Amino acid sequence: MTSDTHSMYERMTAGDPYIADNPEIAAASTRAQALSHRYNTMDPTDGAVRRAVLEELLGAFGPGSEIRPPFHCDYGRHTTVGARTFANFGLVCLDVAPITIGDDVQLGPNVQLLTATHPLEPGPRRDKWESAEPIVIEDNVWLGGGVIVCPGVRIGANTVVGAGSVVTRDLPRDVVAVGSPARVVRPLP
Repeated sequence: MTSDTHSMYERMTAGDPYIADNPEIAAASTRAQALSHRYNTMDPTDGAVRRAVLEELLGAFGPGSEIRPPFHCDYGRHTTVGARTFANFGLVCLDVAPITIGDDVQLGPNVQLLTATHPLEPGPRRDKWESAEPIVIEDNVWLGGGVIVCPGVRIGANTVVGAGSVVTRDLPRDVVAVGSPARVVRPLP
């Protein structure tokens, strides 16, 4: 698919198509899996140590924020979480590309933020090429339980996305959106 001189890790972090067969990619993934496992199996009453693990795992973890285990991610360091954000049980962040979660965001149980994508063409997909597009969740967004956010999506500030919705394209600020694919059903006051 390409003949440039960049490593697959460099291609991945630049947002270019890559094959995940690079030792740097494997090491970053193993690091995230180990820290996630540690976090997911910790005593829930040990708040300070749990927070320290998330601060080590994630690119940023704002003050007053909480992620309830289990929490799963590809790399962790590509995910940033703002202040006073709450993620309920079962958050999945496939953070091949950056995932930016703003301040005061509410994420229901089993929300999936999926930056990873694969070619539609069968040949490159069979050859294991993949890529990713960033996700941005702006301030004060509420994603109901089971919401799936697809690669490359931005959700505007104050927007509410109904439980079980699949967000396949950008949503503006100050709206309620529901469905699969998610559609705006009304503005917020």
